[in-house]
Amino acid sequence: MLKTPGQGEVVGTVIKIAGATKFMVNCSDGKERLCIIPGRLRRRFWLKENDVVLVRPWVVQTDERGDIVWRYSMLDISKLKERHFL
Repeated sequence: MLKTPGQGEVVGTVIKIAGATKFMVNCSDGKERLCIIPGRLRRRFWLKENDVVLVRPWVVQTDERGDIVWRYSMLDISKLKERHFL
């Protein structure tokens, strides 16, 4: 089952690794955010540049920061393109 962006979530592409759990993500709403992987998800997936992820922007600093809540596989990326999320 494909995890689609919910309310307040955006799809983005990792453009730069900025530390162990920090990543610069170019989001679909046109903003670049410094995103982190929350502690409960750190060992669930590993990210590299050009990975497509689901970002939940923070309540404070909405345009600058966010949490990475999902990493899409190659099959999921093609489905996202079909449904016009990318």
